[in-house]
Amino acid sequence: MTSDTSPHTIEAGAFNVGYIDEGSGEPLILVHGGESNRTQFTALRPHLGDQLRVISYDQRDSGVTTGPKDPYDVATLADDLSELVEALGLHQVHILGTSFGGAVAQQFALRHPEKLRSLILVCTTPSINLPSPALERILNMGPDERREAAVDFLFSVEGRKKDPELVSRNWTSLVSRPKDADARRHAAAVSHDVLDQLDAIQAPTLVIHGDEDQMATVDGAQILAQRIPGARLELIEGARHGIATEFADVVAGLSREFIAEHSIDAAVRG
Repeated sequence: MTSDTSPHTIEAGAFNVGYIDEGSGEPLILVHGGESNRTQFTALRPHLGDQLRVISYDQRDSGVTTGPKDPYDVATLADDLSELVEALGLHQVHILGTSFGGAVAQQFALRHPEKLRSLILVCTTPSINLPSPALERILNMGPDERREAAVDFLFSVEGRKKDPELVSRNWTSLVSRPKDADARRHAAAVSHDVLDQLDAIQAPTLVIHGDEDQMATVDGAQILAQRIPGARLELIEGARHGIATEFADVVAGLSREFIAEHSIDAAVRG
């Protein structure tokens, strides 16, 4: 097993992928956001307990992952994730994606349904085209400006007062990319739109969202829950876009329960 400080790498498709692999039990893959890497989930991991095998990884142009520098979209990143699942020797997994990672998770559910046991979508949207002045503003900023402006969108004022280290801990998982990599990442983000495909997602789905999220609006979360067959929406009061960090215990508790309800072992026995 690996840790935040000593990630392993594995050949997955055309990439050498950095990843963290901890625990045992039902495999849960965590898919990080647009500005982050595999360490984004440091706050979430301890709350997920010891009954899950929790894997987080660096997407292309992120962290220690290396490989081709070709243009890509969100669907390509979902295919990268499929390659990683195979490289790890897994047949079916649970996926939790946050923000941009939630977009990747949606595409994974559409493109590789046979590998997905359950889907957890956290602070994400089904389409970049849904109205979100905050997200539009962030996407049009340079990397450094985005980083500074993001604080208020990520964490509540109360949360920052209660935990002065909340923001500094978040900075450790942010990625500083070269201009060409940042451009590829931006192009992928603005390609995301699966509004007309949501009814094709068949995996059990849990949508977790903050009721004060300005970057991925509550409207988007409601659309996800309404259009994905059988999906459930959990709104967390007072939460903004950094919900998986500030409200890590709540997100983890909901996720643990959902995975237990839709375990791979139970499906195999059934």
